[in-house]
Amino acid sequence: MPPRKKKPTGPPTMAELHDTLWKAADKLRGSMDASQYKDFVLGLVFLKYISDSFDERREQIREEVLKDGVPESQVEQFLDDPDEYEGRGVFWVPATARWEAIARDAKQGNVGVQLDAAMDVVMKSNEALNGVLPKIFNRDNVDQNRLAELVDLIGDARFTGHADRSARDVLGEVYEYFLERFARAEGKRGGEFYTPASVVKVLVNVLEPYAGRVYDPCCGSGGMFVQAEKFIDEHRGRRDDISVYGQESNERTWRLAQMNLAVHGIRGNLSSRWGDTFREDRHPDVKADFILANPPFNMSDWARKADDPRWRFGTPPQGNANFAWLQHIISKLAERGTAGVVLANGSMSSKQSGEGDIRAALVEADLVSCMVSLPPQLFRTTQIPACLWFFAKDKSPQGAKRLADRRGEVLFIDARTMGTMIDRTERVLTELDIAKIAKTYHAWRGTKSARDANLSYADDPGFCYSAMQDVIRAHHHTLTPGRYVGQAAIDEDDDESIADKIERMTKQLLIQFDESARIEKVVREQLERLNA
Repeated sequence: MPPRKKKPTGPPTMAELHDTLWKAADKLRGSMDASQYKDFVLGLVFLKYISDSFDERREQIREEVLKDGVPESQVEQFLDDPDEYEGRGVFWVPATARWEAIARDAKQGNVGVQLDAAMDVVMKSNEALNGVLPKIFNRDNVDQNRLAELVDLIGDARFTGHADRSARDVLGEVYEYFLERFARAEGKRGGEFYTPASVVKVLVNVLEPYAGRVYDPCCGSGGMFVQAEKFIDEHRGRRDDISVYGQESNERTWRLAQMNLAVHGIRGNLSSRWGDTFREDRHPDVKADFILANPPFNMSDWARKADDPRWRFGTPPQGNANFAWLQHIISKLAERGTAGVVLANGSMSSKQSGEGDIRAALVEADLVSCMVSLPPQLFRTTQIPACLWFFAKDKSPQGAKRLADRRGEVLFIDARTMGTMIDRTERVLTELDIAKIAKTYHAWRGTKSARDANLSYADDPGFCYSAMQDVIRAHHHTLTPGRYVGQAAIDEDDDESIADKIERMTKQLLIQFDESARIEKVVREQLERLNA
């Protein structure tokens, strides 16, 4: 008989940790839908993380005070001092909410009651978590036996003990992994709380939010803020140099965002409550240096007020909030602020219900700095083609920034052929793709990062073109990059097979058919309204 394999004693690899936790999610998959078990699993993972972090810090305190010569009999008073934890960014976890107690008592029944009580006592002990954690475990529709198994599985996950990685870093990666998996599981609805990481990275790398106020009016689960923080870390900046402000209309998504910021150590102001940005701006006095946003595409059901002071460039139509989002974002920009926004492609060319006039007014006000056409299939949750709008209030060179004078110009980037398919339905932008887009923009703007890298801008047929306003006027203020960048030079060494080309072009054509059908529907609705 072969010898039994020894159970590993070290911490799990990230792949093993992902696998363990996703199996935990599957424990509840049969008894509730994806949106429900997302809240259960992420809530429990968060509780396990703060418990692991607390235990890790507790051992550090013990070692520190003993090393300082404190008698063993007096160590306990240091271990029970909340300031010793909070000063290191560790949440205080009361004894009844620590995972050891939860795992021990879970097999004895009433696990739902115990978990709700643990969530409650943690929130009461940590002001930053007040009203954030889910108290949903002791409900009639929750299978308590499966819940106990879930607690047992999550107990196998260790967020501490990883070489050169803190528990916070490990959980942060796990949390992002789960958000992505749950977004895929929920399909179209998942897009409400998750923006593909590669798209967020384009926004962050173009805007470079080193210092100042960062704002997102529809922040979902907080992915924009997390990527901004990662950008700062990668460029050796200081997290405290940015202040984060966000708003989210969905209660459950708002809770996800609060937890996401907490696990990444980001001090953010997402307001004390969720709320509709159009109905009630939760940050009325905030003027942001950087705005990153992925609003719901083509939202028709929104709180429209015709006399809203935000509509400086024209009143957006009731049937589509795209230009309401853009004008709200512009209204929140500081004097030298910049913004990056993900929107449906239709926003670049639509003319119905006054949208063309609003777009023209934005161009003529010299607020639009760059337009980027994105490749298809970046968003698993929707087949609607997307683009990026970039705004800048500082297009003229001023002071030490020494930016290039781009008054009256707009940079157009056609990135539709970029990206790599990771499976049959989803594409991602690679790091090289992201860097090419960002470097092109920075070379055009003449930013410090471009000067440091000795980058200079030049139009690149088929990829980028800097257009003056009179050229844009000649195109009736349509902002689709394909109209401006022209055709790429023929590549004699093109090794893409005919079959691959046909497949790629067929997919693009089907997406264009979908967009055409959407526009036809809008036109029919408008005609019916006129004839009513």
